[in-house]
Amino acid sequence: MPEGPSIVILREQVAQFEGRTMVRAEGSSKDVAMDELAGQPVLALRSFGKHFLIRLGDRALRIHLLMFGTYLINETKAADRAGPRLSLFFDDGSALHFYTCSIKTISDDLDSEYDWRGDVMNDAWSAALALKKLRAQPDTLACDALLDQTIFAGVGNIIKNEVLFRVRIHPLSTVGDIPAAKLRELVAQAREYSFDFLAWKKAGTLKQHWLAHTRKICPRCNISFLRGHLGKTARRSFYCARCQLQYPLTPPRSGSTPRSRKTPPAS
Repeated sequence: MPEGPSIVILREQVAQFEGRTMVRAEGSSKDVAMDELAGQPVLALRSFGKHFLIRLGDRALRIHLLMFGTYLINETKAADRAGPRLSLFFDDGSALHFYTCSIKTISDDLDSEYDWRGDVMNDAWSAALALKKLRAQPDTLACDALLDQTIFAGVGNIIKNEVLFRVRIHPLSTVGDIPAAKLRELVAQAREYSFDFLAWKKAGTLKQHWLAHTRKICPRCNISFLRGHLGKTARRSFYCARCQLQYPLTPPRSGSTPRSRKTPPAS
């Protein structure tokens, strides 16, 4: 599933269509009135988390690429049986095609549809608001909290695993038990890693920078990572039981340092 940085790249790649007028629209999506799009100007192209947004004259289109969605500019997939979910054709002869995705028609008032402070890639991002939302869910597991799009719009499973490794937090830690300074660090890294992801993705080196996601050995401890489908989201987690502490910590024995609770067997 494309994460927020990949949607930012999509937005940048299709910037050429902003200001152009559609002459035709077609596709298999049942949620778009194709015959009403002819003559509509593209007023803005935006992104919010994992959503790509096309604001038109009297409505907006929200595109979610789901797990395997793709898009093409000025070319089509010759062997795709299902065909595009949406194809937009413009007055200069150019075209934009979306495949295997979810498309919805929403209000053109995007500021009423979205609180931009919740998008980790947006200039309006608010770390304070994210902290407030986290503190309102003290029993939520860290692995689930980072994937909550109402808190961290744009964060996906890769970012989740890498952020938790960066800040040394075990994915099964409960939010309310994570120390305040460490929770602030988690929020900050959710945004910082997203921009690192963006830079590495553009350079074609993203996977080379993964320290935890899909890895087998912890680069800090040189021991095997544990892995499992953890939390309510049941997404894959890759983590080190030694350097990623699980909060709350077990009470220390006299003269010893706090320890992480015993990790349940990975699934």
